[in-house]
Amino acid sequence: MVEIFLKTLPFFALIGLGFQACRTGFFTSEAAAYLTKFVFYFALSAMLFRFAANLSLAEIFDWQFVGAYLTGCFAVYILATIVAMIRRRLIAEAAFEAQCAIIGNVGFLGVPMLVVLLGEAAAGPILLVLSLDLIVFSSLIVIIVTGSRDGRMSLGVIRTVAIGLVKNPMIVSISLGLAWSTTGWTVPGPVNEFLAILGAAATPGALFAIGASLAGKSAERLTVAGWLTFCKLALHPAAVAVGALVLFDVPDYEAAVMIAAASLPVAGNVYILAQHYGVAPQRVSATILVSTALSILTVSAIIAWLAPLSGS
Repeated sequence: MVEIFLKTLPFFALIGLGFQACRTGFFTSEAAAYLTKFVFYFALSAMLFRFAANLSLAEIFDWQFVGAYLTGCFAVYILATIVAMIRRRLIAEAAFEAQCAIIGNVGFLGVPMLVVLLGEAAAGPILLVLSLDLIVFSSLIVIIVTGSRDGRMSLGVIRTVAIGLVKNPMIVSISLGLAWSTTGWTVPGPVNEFLAILGAAATPGALFAIGASLAGKSAERLTVAGWLTFCKLALHPAAVAVGALVLFDVPDYEAAVMIAAASLPVAGNVYILAQHYGVAPQRVSATILVSTALSILTVSAIIAWLAPLSGS
């Protein structure tokens, strides 16, 4: 446990550095926004394309893996929704609480950290988890929130979801990388080196950007934030573990990567959507802050528990 904690500590130290730099005013919120844009559209996209271009679709996609992950996710999603409805929250608010309960920071934290901790072979399973989060649950939240306001589904909602997916650079880079891999061609040396150099900026840039974004968040509504943090850091990886190790026949290593990805704190893009739709942004903000702070310990504990499965 201590050894794993020391391995994860540098990643969270980078988050802390970004938080402190922005909190003290040395790094402005505008600068943080541009850094996030650089990571999102360039560095992380280069990293994802390079991973996908060196993998085949068969190495990434597996129905057992998909079934296990979605089963675990929907179990916690439904539980969080029921609890929110018991508290008499609106449908849109319940949807965002459920989103907090299962959507982890796989893109900015999981891809850089888990590939280093669990090995390059983790890239394929992580890309699949990231794709499922973006395609299934990012679409679902838009459909629920928009549908609850309009009182019905419409072609406009479907068009909004489709445009959002097509414009997402993570989806685009993974898709283009897989398209390249189907040609059977190797990525030309200079291009691969360019992608490697640019992609290397994703790890420190993404972690620093996470910290900078947290500096502007408040820890209000701690009761709900505590419950949603418990869902995300404990119930979500536990449910995914049951799906992978009990209900579906997922190989040990892939199961370990999936569970580790499920243990990550709440993703920042949940807050962006909450702010965009004007639905419980403070509640989401507090959950991101609390879950990220506590994940310093919980992620290390879960990865240590997964060591026999991952072979690390």
